[in-house]
Amino acid sequence: MLNSPTQDLYLNSIHFLEQNSQQRLLILKQLGLARYDFLAKIPLNQANITCIMRFFQAPNQIKFPNLRGADISGLILDGVNFIRGDLTGANLQKSRLLEADLIFANFTRADLREADLSGATLNETVWSEALVEGCYLGTGIGLSHQQRQDLKTRGAIVESSGNR
Repeated sequence: MLNSPTQDLYLNSIHFLEQNSQQRLLILKQLGLARYDFLAKIPLNQANITCIMRFFQAPNQIKFPNLRGADISGLILDGVNFIRGDLTGANLQKSRLLEADLIFANFTRADLREADLSGATLNETVWSEALVEGCYLGTGIGLSHQQRQDLKTRGAIVESSGNR
């Protein structure tokens, strides 16, 4: 059985995810988490309840987004800032992250199949065991030569120019 503080955190996280996006944005602003406005878009499911619990547990101590195991599949997250974001095991399948700032992001075991990361900054990203079939990386800004080759081998699409 959950102890009271954990149970309250769990219920508050569910309540947050039951709100519409404008209500969520207001809550995020009140908690000092307005810079994580992408949380206003994520669906209500167990993976995201756990994710929200991490954000709500100590909102004033959040420096980098912890999205381990989160379900952000199919979302339009253009321009999002996931610098040093932990996306280990996250589902980003068919998401769009155009011009996103993904420097030092950790995509270990993440599902990025058919995601579009055109124009995203990818310096120092970690791709260990990530699913990348059909993931469009545009020109792969910031990827090393080795990363480009590895990601292409695993089915990612990396262009030599900005044209598809």
